[in-house]
Amino acid sequence: MNTKSSLDGSADHLKYREAQEIPPLRNYLCLTMFTCFCPAWPINIVALVFSVLAQKSYDEEDYEGSKRLGRKALHLGIVSFVIGVAIVTAYTAVHFTTHVV
Repeated sequence: MNTKSSLDGSADHLKYREAQEIPPLRNYLCLTMFTCFCPAWPINIVALVFSVLAQKSYDEEDYEGSKRLGRKALHLGIVSFVIGVAIVTAYTAVHFTTHVV
């Protein structure tokens, strides 16, 4: 029986300190909902799913999984936004530069 660690209190202090350090939720739900208006639908729907899964993992106290899924949601949201802006720009350029006789 090891009484030194319990008398020292260091093990209890580390457990209490780890319990206090809950990372903030970063699921980027607003970004992924905003990108659903961009015309890159397969990508932004997947980003929205990753965002919701990040929220679910956070609620289940799986903070590492939530961080990983949130990062994927962020990356897919950015890609979806860039592709959507490129599609809208290309459509606008083609629409205003063609001359119908």
